[in-house]
Amino acid sequence: MSPQDVFSDLVGQDEPVRILRRAAAAAARTMAGDPDPGGMTHAWIFTGPPGARRAVAARAFAAALQCERDGIGCGECHGCHTTMVGTHADVHVVATEGLSIGVKETRMLVLRSASAPSGSRWQVVIVEDADRLGERASNALLKAIEEPSPRTVFLLCTPSVHPDDIMVTIRSRCRLVSMIQPSAAALSEFLVRRHGMVPEQAGWAAAAAQGDLERARQLAADPESRGRRDEVLGVPRRLTNIGACFEAATKLEAATKLEAASAVADLDVAERSALERALGAGGTGRGATSAMRGAAGQLKELERNQKARATRAQRDAIDRALQDLVGFYRDVLVTSMRAPVAMVHGDLAAVTSAAAEKWAPESTLRRLEAVLACRDSIDRNVKPQVALEAMMVTLWRG
Repeated sequence: MSPQDVFSDLVGQDEPVRILRRAAAAAARTMAGDPDPGGMTHAWIFTGPPGARRAVAARAFAAALQCERDGIGCGECHGCHTTMVGTHADVHVVATEGLSIGVKETRMLVLRSASAPSGSRWQVVIVEDADRLGERASNALLKAIEEPSPRTVFLLCTPSVHPDDIMVTIRSRCRLVSMIQPSAAALSEFLVRRHGMVPEQAGWAAAAAQGDLERARQLAADPESRGRRDEVLGVPRRLTNIGACFEAATKLEAATKLEAASAVADLDVAERSALERALGAGGTGRGATSAMRGAAGQLKELERNQKARATRAQRDAIDRALQDLVGFYRDVLVTSMRAPVAMVHGDLAAVTSAAAEKWAPESTLRRLEAVLACRDSIDRNVKPQVALEAMMVTLWRG
């Protein structure tokens, strides 16, 4: 089997990959007229922490289902290639850049899933952010999962199977694939082997990224990402009084907003320009003028979508910063307890040791819990500035 098969990017996921390979092989036997219901089912949920690459696993499984070589996921045939690059006619991906997946979009997806595959294999529906389905959207999807078409497979990606993330009735009708956070050693080895990184650089980036492959790549290759990390990890030393707490919260909120705006700016301009051209901008005559006057609603809808995307981009940026802080306070606790485990931020060993001498373990734990509580608050739509201010005060007081 090719070392670059569709599952080769799933670092440290041996058990999930074994399950998915077995299911894809069973699906291939089903197509050949020899059903194996014990290995394959029509609905799956992929769970796991940030960086576990749930969506990558779902897409790899979709490719294996469409693989023309008995479902091995060779990575070379037409079915595998088109699925992995996103052009397969029978693989539909729903990935929101906003805060939620709407019922209208879900109903369109359900309608599409009811049709027979245009090829000879499976109709596959991947929902990358199933935890962002609203109640009405979840109900629409549930009906499709309860009454699936014979050749349709649903692949849902969500952080957990907690009711806050996925409807209980949907969970009960799906097979669970639990992704894990890959170890720093496995991630480092992958970065060296696949991306040709120097072992020392790969080891540092893998540890600092806390199991997130894309984050590790960023830290290793992008000086701006390293600079933002350094700025965040300097926060604990700057919290010397209540004023410094509010200042730190304001700076972090502003920095993440700027990072998010920069990330989506080019796409926003391109989208608006494309829509205006489609609506007749730059044209002459009465028809073009009338068309642009009637386009106000579509432009407002685009602006709403772009605003939602910017909000999510900022929340993602804040979450990366908070994850770095989680690693720092975890390192302080590990140092205090003399636990025989590797550090996340090994380059800050001196700072970590100084903090461990200054703070009692109970105080460090309260700080760690404050960061986790801030992440939870923002996830529950608390205004980021408010959540960050509350966290900073607890980090100062301990």
